[in-house]
Amino acid sequence: MRRLNRDWYVEFPDWLEYSVSKDVAYCLYCYLFKGNSNRQGGGDVWSGLGFRNWNKKDSLTKHIGGPNSIHSQLKRKNEDLMRQQQSIHAAFDKQLNQDKHGYEIRLAASIRVVRLLVRQGLAFRGHDESKASLNRGNFLEILSFYAQECDKIRSFVLEKAPQNDQMTCPMIQKEIVLACKIETIKGIIRELNGDYFSLLVDESFDVSRKEQMAVVLRYVDRRGFVMERLLDIVHVKNTSALALKGAIVNLLSQHSLSLSCVRGQCYDGASNMQGDINGLKMLIKKESRSAHSIHCFAHQLQLTLVGVSKKCLQVGELVHLVSDILNVLAASYKRMDEYRESQRKRIQEALEKGELKTGRGLHQELGISRACDTRWGSHFKSFNCFILQFGTIMDVLDTIVETAHSLDESARATGYIRVAQTYEVAFILHLMKEILGITNDLSTCLQKKEQDIANAMRLVNVAKIRLQELREDKKWDLFVAEVSTFCFKYNIVVPNFDESYVNSGRFRRKPADYTFLHHYHVDVFCQIIDWLLQELNDRFDEEIAELLYGVACLNPLDSFSSFDIQKIMRMAKLYPDDFDEFSMCSLENQLANYIIDVRDIDKRFSDLNGLCDLSKRLVRTKKHSCYPLVFRLVKFALLLPVATASVERAFSAMKFIKNELRSRMNDEFLSGCMVPFVEKDVFNDVSTDDIILTFQAMKPRRVVL
Repeated sequence: MRRLNRDWYVEFPDWLEYSVSKDVAYCLYCYLFKGNSNRQGGGDVWSGLGFRNWNKKDSLTKHIGGPNSIHSQLKRKNEDLMRQQQSIHAAFDKQLNQDKHGYEIRLAASIRVVRLLVRQGLAFRGHDESKASLNRGNFLEILSFYAQECDKIRSFVLEKAPQNDQMTCPMIQKEIVLACKIETIKGIIRELNGDYFSLLVDESFDVSRKEQMAVVLRYVDRRGFVMERLLDIVHVKNTSALALKGAIVNLLSQHSLSLSCVRGQCYDGASNMQGDINGLKMLIKKESRSAHSIHCFAHQLQLTLVGVSKKCLQVGELVHLVSDILNVLAASYKRMDEYRESQRKRIQEALEKGELKTGRGLHQELGISRACDTRWGSHFKSFNCFILQFGTIMDVLDTIVETAHSLDESARATGYIRVAQTYEVAFILHLMKEILGITNDLSTCLQKKEQDIANAMRLVNVAKIRLQELREDKKWDLFVAEVSTFCFKYNIVVPNFDESYVNSGRFRRKPADYTFLHHYHVDVFCQIIDWLLQELNDRFDEEIAELLYGVACLNPLDSFSSFDIQKIMRMAKLYPDDFDEFSMCSLENQLANYIIDVRDIDKRFSDLNGLCDLSKRLVRTKKHSCYPLVFRLVKFALLLPVATASVERAFSAMKFIKNELRSRMNDEFLSGCMVPFVEKDVFNDVSTDDIILTFQAMKPRRVVL
């Protein structure tokens, strides 16, 4: 088809709607609406058979006719059809301003209620949401209370709203939650600002036994602060490295992110994550050569403690003993009541004897703390609680022996009492409390969001030094005195350290040729400490030494005392995608100028405590624009994560949100609730108007705002 020439268009501007093919012309208006008139230009030949005399202007003029001609009428019909304001769809969507106003008020009220429930991690629906119910669920109850207290919405929501436009149905609630999640992630992406980031990934199953993968981004924002944000939680049916990589790539692509921007990885010790051949870290490193992987330091520390417990038989027995006893106590509410009553009586007796001092906040009721391998520091808390409440625990076990309903329970409690009231258990219990007390500080520090790798390595070295000091004779004497005091308090027999050791767990006809002192000091005390030191040395062996040395040299502690240009340059070579040959020359010059500036001239950099403070100060003083390559290296050092604490926090939130009562939550609703709940500070900055716009854009709505 071809248009009429320009000359025809100048004289007949409407004839652009006529097409010519094989010397035959057709009228588009008459063709669409089937115009038929024998008085105008040959009947329906213009719309059906075509007209060959189209090059005669008189014929065209005759076909157009006057304002009331059939052609003109059909032309007006076409214009009416193309005018959206007069279309049928627009006629149905036409509403009064008052209806739109009411819809907007109802939607805003529902969004405010959803924001409250999401921030608190509360359930939305109730068991019975009918009007006659006394508890219609959190959403409807809060909305009802909100309407009673606020005059502006009272006449627009719930019973006052149209039956088909109340904005309270479960589908609307879930869509609002999804809109909240979308806006929260938008805030995170804006904060990231297209910069480099690190991936923190881990898997865990929820209450409905679905495997969920949490993806956390670690990055440095515009202010120089280190941020760790939960991007999303994804249900994965296959936990192979290839499937996990596909899920991560798909998630990143949804938010216009790419693996090429990854500059760090942190996973736990699972083979599908840390495998050196087909692990997730190697698959991602093929996409980004600079995506260096750091094994989670806190997880390595936990594996170290587990490794020691497996090597030392006495430690393994103690872990099981404490766990079994605490499980017996927590199995019945009656036993817990007896536990609290016994604890109260012992505190009262100690106060009357003057053994304890009174004061505000002192001698609070202590609960039972059970250890968990996936919770860092839980073993220390469990052992410490067991020592502090040893007498109370024995009282409850003694009560179980006397009042047990079955002989099995009585015999089990008797065995626990007999084993627990031995010097060996008391010795191992206090030893593990001392060791875990040293590593507990390290574990606590490793769970901070702004922990950098240089400080983490220093903390590991501090733990090693303290463990080495514990082996000294002076510490040994103090430790034995503490254990003996504990035994005297609870009438536990203390052996004579000069006598030959007798192992109660082995055949007594094979006596040992060493004393109790040798057994407890050498075979237990020193050996456990040595094993722990060896595990720390093996697991924190600085596999990527050049990278760690470079990070340590960037650390500003002690007025940049560890600064070394050559080691930093070797670190920069590990990022080939970011530093080419020309950049390396520029980087060396910038480093030379930078160290003179921040160490010798600018006194504002004299009180820094780590790389995190250095990054903030560089941005605050605008020196990050003066030394862009140096600042890039500082960011890369901060992007190396040393702990997956944020991922663990996400799983804790998942267990809080998707609990036994909400076990049927689908994956999309779980994800929608979790992201705003975990990232509350970002979600609080999201305006209600933005959520309304996102909600309206998700699909066609009854009311167009």
